Amino acid sequence: MGANSSSISELPENEYLKKLSGAEPISENDPFWNQLLSFSFTTPTNSAELKLLEEATISVCKSLVEKNPRTGNLGSLIKVFLSRTKELKISAECQNHLFIWQAHNALFIICCLLKVFISRMSEEELQLHFTYEDKTPGSYGTECEDLIEELLCCLIQLIVEIPLLDITYSISLEAVTTLVVFLSCQLFHKEILRESLIHKYLMHGRCLPYTSRLVKTLLYNFIRQERSPPPGTHVFQQQPDGGGLLYGIASGVATGLRTVFTLGGVGSKPTPQLEQCSPLAHQSLLLLLVLANLTDAPDTPNPYRQAIMSFKNTQDSSAFSSSNPHAFQINFNSLYTALCEQQRSDQATLLLYMLLHQNGNVRTYVLARTDIENLVLPILEILYHVEERNSHHVYMALIILLILTEDDGFNRSIHEVILKNITWYAERVLTEISLGSLLILVVIRTIQYNMTRTRDKYLHTNCLAALANMSAQFRSLHQYAAQRIIRSN
Repeated sequence: MGANSSSISELPENEYLKKLSGAEPISENDPFWNQLLSFSFTTPTNSAELKLLEEATISVCKSLVEKNPRTGNLGSLIKVFLSRTKELKISAECQNHLFIWQAHNALFIICCLLKVFISRMSEEELQLHFTYEDKTPGSYGTECEDLIEELLCCLIQLIVEIPLLDITYSISLEAVTTLVVFLSCQLFHKEILRESLIHKYLMHGRCLPYTSRLVKTLLYNFIRQERSPPPGTHVFQQQPDGGGLLYGIASGVATGLRTVFTLGGVGSKPTPQLEQCSPLAHQSLLLLLVLANLTDAPDTPNPYRQAIMSFKNTQDSSAFSSSNPHAFQINFNSLYTALCEQQRSDQATLLLYMLLHQNGNVRTYVLARTDIENLVLPILEILYHVEERNSHHVYMALIILLILTEDDGFNRSIHEVILKNITWYAERVLTEISLGSLLILVVIRTIQYNMTRTRDKYLHTNCLAALANMSAQFRSLHQYAAQRIIRSN
C-alpha cells in the first residue's frame, strides 16, 4: 500500500508492503508507518474484485507469516494502531480527517493480515506472533504485553465509545469486521472450540466490563440501519490524483466468512442489496449473532448471551436483577420496527427467533403489540416463497410462528386483524382476509409443498404443531381457508 498504489494489481510489487513483510524489523516509531498508511487504490465493488484483492496480497501475507516471528512487524503495526486510537474520540470531535483516515488504514491492513494468519495457524501459534518482543543481547526476558487482548479491548472500546459520524463510519465498520475475523477461528476447526483463547479474552478480563455496552451498540446499529455516507462527505474522499480510499472495501474484508456465520451456509442466497444499504448494520448483526452463540466457558456462562436474554424496554422502570450484571435497557418500539422491516435476511430472522425464545421481556412486548401483523406478514411471506429460501431460513420462520401460536391471546387476536389485498399470495385473489385465515393458508401450503418436494419430517411436524396450537381459537375463517383445511385432510 502506501502513497504510490492506485490499483489492486500493483499491490504485490508495492515497496511499502514488501518492507512490512520483509526480513528487517520496523520500529513502531519509524516514519515508515506514515508512508504505509497513506495508501490509496480503486475500491473493490463486488465479490470478484474482493477476490482479486486477496489474491494480490497473498504473497505479502505469506511472507509476513514466515518472517514475522523474527521481525515482529505485525506487533509493531498493531502498536501503531493502538497508539493512534487513543486520540480517536478527540479526532472525531475535531473533525481530524487525516488522523482517522490513517487509523482506519492501519486497522484495514491488520484485518487483511489477520484473516490469513487465522486461516493458516492455530490460536497458540497466532499468540506467538502477537507476543514477539525484541530483546537486546545480554538482556533478560520481561513479561510480554498481550497484544491480542489489548487489540480486542481497543476494538470494543472503539465500537462503543467513538460517535458514529460520517468520518467515523468506516473505521467503526472496520472494527466490527475485525472482531468477526477474530472469531472466525471456529471455521478452521472441525470440533467446537470450548477453550478458545479469543473466546477467553472476550468473556473475561478487560473486555468483560464492556459486554452490555457492546451488545447494546450492536443492536442499535442494527436498529438504525445507518447508510454508508456518500463519498463527498466522509474521510476517504477521492482526490484529483486518484488518491483516497473510498468506503466499501472494509465491508468486504470478511466476505468469505459471512455465510458460515449466518444460517445460510451452502445454498444460501446472498442479499447484497441489504449489505449495500447499511453495511455497518449488516456486520453488527453478524457479530452479535456470533457473540451470542459462543460456547460457555467451563466456569462462566456466555456473558453476551446473558445480556441478550435479559435486556429490558427503556419504559420498564423495574429494578435490574443483581444476578445478571450485563442487563441494560433499549427502545423496544425501535427494535420491533427494525425486526419487522428486516426479515428479508435470514440473519434478522435468526435474531428475532433468539429474542422471542430467550428474552421474556421481548416476547411479552411483541405479543402485546396491536400491530402484530407487521411482524407476522414478513414471516408468512418467507414461508410462502419457500422454494426461494434456504431451509434454515424457512425453519426459523416456522419456529417463530410456533412460539407465537403458543400464546392463546395471539391465536385470538389474529382473527380480529383484517388485511386488504395480499398481493404476494398468487393462488387466489384475496381482497379481504383475516391474519389468522392467511396464516392457516400459508402453513397448509407449506405442508403440501413439503409433502411433494422436500419430504422433511421436522418441517412437517412443526407445521402441524402450529395449526394444532391455533385450532382451539379458529373463528370467522375465510371461506377459502376453510376449504383448504377440509381438502388437506
